[in-house]
Amino acid sequence: MKKTMFGALFASALVLTGLLTSCGDTKKADDSKAKFDLTGAEGIEGWKAFDEKVTITVPVYDRGKSGYPAVDNNYWTQWVQKEFGDKYNIEVKYIAIPRTDVMTKYSMLIAAKDTPTILMEYDYPKVTQWANDGAMQVIDLEAFKHIAPTYYKKMVDNNQLDYTKVNGEDYFVLSERPFYNSGYSFWTFVRMDWLRKVGYDHAPANYTEYCDALDKIIAAGLTDQAPVGFSIPNSPYVQNFSFRNFPVNEEEWAMHSSLGTPSFTWEPTKKYLKRVNFEYNKGYISKEFELDLDGSQAQTDFINGKTFSFGGYMNTNVDWLNAFYKNNPDAELALASGTASVDGDLVKTVQGRADNPFGMIVGFSSFATADQLKAAWMYMEWMSQSDVLFKLQYGIEGINYTMGNDGYPVMINLEGTGKPEMMNHNNNVDMWCIVTASRTRKTGEDSIKAIAPQNLPQDFTQDMINAFQDTKKAAAEGRNYTDPIFAVSIEAESEYNAPLFSLYQEYFTKLVKCNPSEFEDLYAKLSKDYLAAGYQEIIDERLEAYKAGKTTKLPSNSRAK
Repeated sequence: MKKTMFGALFASALVLTGLLTSCGDTKKADDSKAKFDLTGAEGIEGWKAFDEKVTITVPVYDRGKSGYPAVDNNYWTQWVQKEFGDKYNIEVKYIAIPRTDVMTKYSMLIAAKDTPTILMEYDYPKVTQWANDGAMQVIDLEAFKHIAPTYYKKMVDNNQLDYTKVNGEDYFVLSERPFYNSGYSFWTFVRMDWLRKVGYDHAPANYTEYCDALDKIIAAGLTDQAPVGFSIPNSPYVQNFSFRNFPVNEEEWAMHSSLGTPSFTWEPTKKYLKRVNFEYNKGYISKEFELDLDGSQAQTDFINGKTFSFGGYMNTNVDWLNAFYKNNPDAELALASGTASVDGDLVKTVQGRADNPFGMIVGFSSFATADQLKAAWMYMEWMSQSDVLFKLQYGIEGINYTMGNDGYPVMINLEGTGKPEMMNHNNNVDMWCIVTASRTRKTGEDSIKAIAPQNLPQDFTQDMINAFQDTKKAAAEGRNYTDPIFAVSIEAESEYNAPLFSLYQEYFTKLVKCNPSEFEDLYAKLSKDYLAAGYQEIIDERLEAYKAGKTTKLPSNSRAK
């Protein structure tokens, strides 16, 4: 493996990754599936308390949000223990996983042979790595169906059974991801009051308007710094969908489209990098953007009224939106157009990333006993019951919500009240994500209402619904693609993705900051280095798997419901 110069921090991360990839000894001596008595009634009706206490460990993301309860011990984790655990003689212990450093934390747990009973992540390449390296055990889906029939039926209804296998063996079960989850959950907001001051009555609808608006905002002196909040990439996902040809070449898609490894040498990524280089040299983004490692500075600048735009995931209580309006009481925001970065007629064919047809991919520790496995499946089935899910998602009437005239809960913001019933991030999403990726109602439109920010000077609900309709249209026209999902582990990706991401951050900074006249030569040189550092092995292996029929792509329009 080619060595790179990234210092002690990255070296430590590589050591931890190595611990994970060398954990073949985590496999049980007996690799056969755990055996269960399947003669009784299915589901909850067939359950009884364990004779001896069974302890299961369940990961929960720790997002480090100030003012929120501890994720591993709070009113709601205690409620789960009381309502579920005590009834069946199961101790449910939650394990905090830092959201910004998921793989390192899991690597440490696995290397210490302290693997959580349940392992779960949103990114398929990560969990296939765990399965391939022996951290997970093969499961019997017929036994799972008997113990957790509600959960299993959802998998069938959502056509997810094609995604349970790695190397021909069942390792995973999968939570639900409604089609409209990605269609409305992440939004970018722009300063509409600034736009009005420079002659716009709408958010820029294409890239020409976007640049024109920014030029006028700079000329008008509406901010004393670069107007666009921007930070160094903090995930391997490259936002190059609007630069891909339509329809996309499927071999290129299989080789490069990935959440796990930056597609540095792919032509759409080159076009994206060239775009950012242009914006940097125009003065749109900060000269020191690479110092913002997690986007916190970009968020702070927006809250303080210094920048034009900022985006994030939506829920009924968005802390940075609350803070923005508090600091800028006379400001007006608007949702950014989904085509603001697209040139001219390309707006008609612009692509977007369609979410995978699942939320969490859930596997189970290779160390878990049959009783622990059964207890984990019982936990998941219990969480799938509508009354339990409703309680965890909305809380207690009169404390967490009031019932609206439309028959749906209206959330109450408990931030700063000191009430123990306060929910964690996004209405406890990191607890119930094992069942579904978002709160759902009868229709997509009603579900959007469930997560639209509340108690703000402006109501964005209808704007989100309108944009959701645009998402459905794009999906129906086949313009949204999922990333490829491989039924085999891509070994080179497991080996190289961490150092390649570090390399991508270094090369990204160099290319964005270079003189535009130097871009082509520098990109060509860095691309050769990137391929030699392991990316060539990854794309070769991915292409081989694609040609062998080991990848599945769900047509995006099949989810446009």
